[in-house]
Order: sequence, then C-alpha cells, then structure tokens
Amino acid sequence: MEPRRVEGVVAMARLTRVQQQARTRASVLAAARQEFIEQGYAGAKIDQIASRAQLTRGAVYSNFPGKRALYLAVLIEMVEGADIVEPPQRPESAGEALGSFARAWLERLPLTGDTAPEGRLRLRSLAEVVDDEQSRTVLAQIARLEALLLALGLESCARNGSASRQVRLAELALTLLGGSALLAEMAPGFGDPFDRARACEHLAGLPLADTWAPPYLPFVKPARTSRDVWSPPEGLTDRLTGDRIDLRADGLVSVLGAHRMEAAEDAVRSARSGERVTVAVVTGDPDETGLLLRLRVADLASCLRRVFPTEIWRRFRLVIGDDAAAVATSIGLTGTDDTTEAAVRIQDGAIVARAHGRGAAHAAAAGTARATSRKAGT
Repeated sequence: MEPRRVEGVVAMARLTRVQQQARTRASVLAAARQEFIEQGYAGAKIDQIASRAQLTRGAVYSNFPGKRALYLAVLIEMVEGADIVEPPQRPESAGEALGSFARAWLERLPLTGDTAPEGRLRLRSLAEVVDDEQSRTVLAQIARLEALLLALGLESCARNGSASRQVRLAELALTLLGGSALLAEMAPGFGDPFDRARACEHLAGLPLADTWAPPYLPFVKPARTSRDVWSPPEGLTDRLTGDRIDLRADGLVSVLGAHRMEAAEDAVRSARSGERVTVAVVTGDPDETGLLLRLRVADLASCLRRVFPTEIWRRFRLVIGDDAAAVATSIGLTGTDDTTEAAVRIQDGAIVARAHGRGAAHAAAAGTARATSRKAGT
C-alpha cells in the first residue's frame, strides 16, 4: 500500500476513534445526569450509570476517574451549555450591578415541584462532593478568586476615575448568595429571592473602607531581570469572555497553583495602568481539582456576562486547564503544583523580569520598572 494511502487510513481510523470516544462520553454524561437527578450524588452508582448508558463499567471509568469527577462534569455541561445573554449598558452604580448579579445568580434556586436531588443539581450543590481537606482548600481559594472577579466588575462602575477596591463588598454579596443556596437546599422555599437581590443592592452603601495593602509586600524578593525571547502559546481561551487570547502584547503573566489563587490580586493591583494581566491557574490534579475550578469559573462568568459588558475584562484574562499548563511551560516552568506562584513581565516581545514565590507578580511588575529606569538613565 502506498505511504500516502496508509497515512490516510491511519488518519481516518484516528478520527473514528475520537468520534466514538466523544459519543461514549456524551452517553455517559446523559446517563449520569439522570442518575444524579433521581438518586442524588450520594445515592448514585457507577454501575447504574453504565447500565443507563448501555456501556460497561470500564467504559465509564475510561472517561472519568470516579463519581466526583463525573458529577462535576455533568454540572460543567449544564453551566457551559446555557445560552449566553448579552448584558445591557454598563451598570450606573455598584448597587445596581450587585442587584443584577444577584438576580442572575438566584435563578439557580430550585423550582416548585423539583425533587431534592434535582434541586441540588440546579443549585450546583457541592455539599456531599467537597468532603476532603484538599477540596476544601481549593474551594476557599476559588472563592477568593471569585470575589476578585466580581470586584473588578463593581470597580468598573465607578465614575470620574474614583474607583476603590470592592473585594470586601464582593465577598459579602457572595456570602449572602451562598447562604441562600444552602437554605434552599436544607429548607426549600424559605425566604424571598427578590428580597435577597434588594439586600445585595444595599450592601454597596456600607462604608467598608476597603484597601489593598498586604503586609508581605515590603518583604517580597525582587524579581530577576532578563532579556529572554517571548514565545507565547497560541489558541488560548479566556474563561471570562470566551474570546481567544493574544499574549504578544506587553503586560504581566502570572502562573498560580490551585492553593495560591488569592495571589491573582497581586497581579491585578501591581500592573501598570492600562496594561494587560493574564492569570493562569495550574493544578496537579486536573481530573478533579481542575474540574472544580472550571465549574466555578464558568458558573461565575455566566452571571458576570449578564451584568457587565465584556470590554471591562479586556485588561484581565484568566486561563485554566491545558491552556494554563501551556502558559507555565512558555515562561520556563519545568514543573508546577498546587503551590506554584510565578510571574513574568513582557515588554517589547521579551521577558524582562522573572519572579517566583510569594508576591511574584508584584515583584515582576516592580522589577521591570527599576530596570526601565536604569536603562533610561544610562
């Protein structure tokens, strides 16, 4: 057989395998969703899911490492498959934005007639899923990242350049909404969602005197200056807007492990005005921690996009999963885990500053400024 014909046969066989795997995965997810609706997370069984999908137990495990990963994948499909609603004009105030955000978020509350398992699935409940120390630690870090993302939207509502930090306000709103979900799960029907949305609006009037002043900043190790050629990965997706990312422009790139997501604010606050910030979140456990991160980010982003115009996120880009691993490799990290914290500064097509450890993004930003000053003075 001619080599070209052999290559065509191999390519066709590979395509067939990929298509078959996609069909198998879709069948497993559909069967799993029905099993979780009827039995709940605790009562669901892998054998029953396999039977519903008319597959073997091994076929299920070849696509998902366990029940938790399968449950998270079902929720991700629900969230990412929802229609994207374009927001109106930029909110006039933080209070208006919080009210709109709360109304979008509260749509997940169970409907009258939903069974308890079905209601938990609508709520994206993690009550029985996050049951180990690793997951709790990651969930706490995700909550810090969620508060920052909501805060950036709220800060964009400021007029006349008078924006102040709104992270504490965002934390309060997310706490109120999270409590609403817990009550809906434990005591369905309690409370009025419209009252909760109004309460979120009024939170914006609290005098929180919010400032960003981490005590560790004065002790951050300075960045190392460099002049390495910058070869950014292509085809990356911003998880906030769904747009493709071009990393060739000047700016700050921060790689954070799943236990260090709170450091995303270091990158946001340390970057120069108008410069782009890219945060890539990596994890040593993509099958479960990675899915948990993807779910929560997609869920939050779906609400944010209904309140804030997408242009407010142009300065901040968030990448996760394989995209984040590609970013880590591109800045020279040979190994990453959940405690990774590293950052580089990009300028004129080169990496001009590198930093690792606590406060890496702040160091990379400050280090470039010093290097630029020295160059200007020569």
